[in-house]
Amino acid sequence: MPLSEQEQRLLEEMERNLYRNDADFVSAVSGRRGKPNYTLVTVGALLAVVGIGVLVTGVVISIPLVGVLGFAVMFGGVLLALTPAKGSASSAAPEAPAAARTNRSSWTDRMNERWERRQEGER
Repeated sequence: MPLSEQEQRLLEEMERNLYRNDADFVSAVSGRRGKPNYTLVTVGALLAVVGIGVLVTGVVISIPLVGVLGFAVMFGGVLLALTPAKGSASSAAPEAPAAARTNRSSWTDRMNERWERRQEGER
């Protein structure tokens, strides 16, 4: 069931206000993590390749301990490459000014009142 024009406008307004007022939430929900740390990605990829080599070597020489060690190194390298840099999310989200915080609460109150009026009108 498609949204009416009024509902679409209200949804767009809510989205704009969310992006404008709540940067922490937006950064957590969106796929953007900030600027990647290429050094960690490179080191993690190299560790993953070395881990694969050690894993294959352990299988070829039939020593399970070497294979498990290779898997651990490979897994650690992949985790290192995929882990976001520390502080990237917190530095990307500036503090909201006090005026915006009070405006946000009044905006939320207005949205709640609109919702309640809409629900009462449907009954």
